[in-house]
Amino acid sequence: MASLGTSPESGATVRPPLAGAATTNGGIVVTNAPGSSPRTALPALVSGPHTKRLGTVAVIATFGGLLFGYDTGVINGALDSMEESLGLTPASEGIMVSAILIGAAVGAFFIGRISDAFGRKPTINTLAILFFFAAVACVLAPTWEFLTGARFFLGIAVGGASVTVPVFLAELAPTEQRGGLVSRNELMIVSGQLAAFTINAVIGSVWGEHDNVWRYMLSVAVLPAIALFIGMFRVPESPRWLIAKGRDDEALAVLKQIRADDRAIAEMAEVRLLAEEEKEAKSARLADLVAEPWLRKILFIGIGLAVAQQLTGINSIMYYGTQVLQQSGFSQSGALIANVGAGVIAVVAMLVALRVINKVGRRNMLMFGFAGVTVFHLLIGLSSLLIPEGLGRAIVVLVFVICFVGTMQGTIGPLVWLMLSEIFPLKLRGVGMGVTVLILWLTNFAVSLLFPILVAGIGISTTFFIFAVLNAASLVFAATRVPETNGRSLEQLEEDFSTGAIYTVQAGKK
Repeated sequence: MASLGTSPESGATVRPPLAGAATTNGGIVVTNAPGSSPRTALPALVSGPHTKRLGTVAVIATFGGLLFGYDTGVINGALDSMEESLGLTPASEGIMVSAILIGAAVGAFFIGRISDAFGRKPTINTLAILFFFAAVACVLAPTWEFLTGARFFLGIAVGGASVTVPVFLAELAPTEQRGGLVSRNELMIVSGQLAAFTINAVIGSVWGEHDNVWRYMLSVAVLPAIALFIGMFRVPESPRWLIAKGRDDEALAVLKQIRADDRAIAEMAEVRLLAEEEKEAKSARLADLVAEPWLRKILFIGIGLAVAQQLTGINSIMYYGTQVLQQSGFSQSGALIANVGAGVIAVVAMLVALRVINKVGRRNMLMFGFAGVTVFHLLIGLSSLLIPEGLGRAIVVLVFVICFVGTMQGTIGPLVWLMLSEIFPLKLRGVGMGVTVLILWLTNFAVSLLFPILVAGIGISTTFFIFAVLNAASLVFAATRVPETNGRSLEQLEEDFSTGAIYTVQAGKK
């Protein structure tokens, strides 16, 4: 098949001609699919003050990811103290822990639509306010019922951030840097989880005998919420959203802040053409996602990716890691410290992914990830089944858990968020992300709810064997249904899905 590469002279994207395409200077193709408007070629990226500004914007926005990670990971080490302080039973503990996931599902579904209507920037700023007040409510909760309600509202903020921040970053990023920039959000998520594991270990060591030590653990989440709220005043609105709303002058001003002038003007022309074609279309609705066969195909891929990411079982470690390690043979304090190792490797793997995500195909990297986690699930299950109980088994299981976390967070973790932010057309991006991330959170909820029940009923070994089977099925899905998205602009992706070229023209490796 034809491939997509880079021009050796300029580094700009080079696309082989399709039917109806016209080539411009230097082999850079102006794609011009039948029935569509012509597209201008984009000048190569150059460094300058705008590069630093784009980096600053990305750091600020991804504080939403940091809060996402901390607020979901902190419960891992806080449950023992909560049980004593709030009188939790196994049933009330399960309800309280899962409340944040139900809230996240609600937030993911509705806040995508809100960001489409009112803009990415005000939506993220509102989420920062919700993060702050929900975190304070959690810290001050007098009863487990109150804490459950506070965690539900905290979950709305988490789910909203999981939808809005990746889309915002994808719409700000130049095509050549989109993978790395969007995946910074996933880096901040795992960094937030690492921070939660580490702070839990430190606070637990210093104030472990205090009845309300869990309140100290939860209170740390207030600080990044304040930083996100203040920082967003320095962040511009998404230029693609502004163009979709007919605010072209504002969009060009934003692009000139984060691109060289010639690149900004060229991108304006490209996105404006797409926006003009959509002007007469009705406002985005859920029904629009299934209005055309190519849109249904995108929705199917998005839902499949969302479900597959959570069926890796990553949150069995992120939420119950200390319990898994204790059952493998570690003491309670040893498991708390060993669990930090999983957080460290998650961050390291994410850093590696950021360096290679734009250099290798998304699809191949995704398949490698599913193959890897399948193997490590089998090894965790076999180790728990065959190795005699003791420190030796605990260490072997820890090694395979760390390998599983590293493989997942270095491949599937960032890739799914990136691809979900890429595949939906501009007008339906918020709605599409909302639907798929809603399903992602519901799958997260189901896995997190069922994991301790399965471990208690059938044991760790059989539970991880089930994960292995599910991930083998995900590998087949990735190999047969997921197309390559690397090397295509968001506008090219929309055109290629609608014409079918997404499967007939393979994006090359950069």
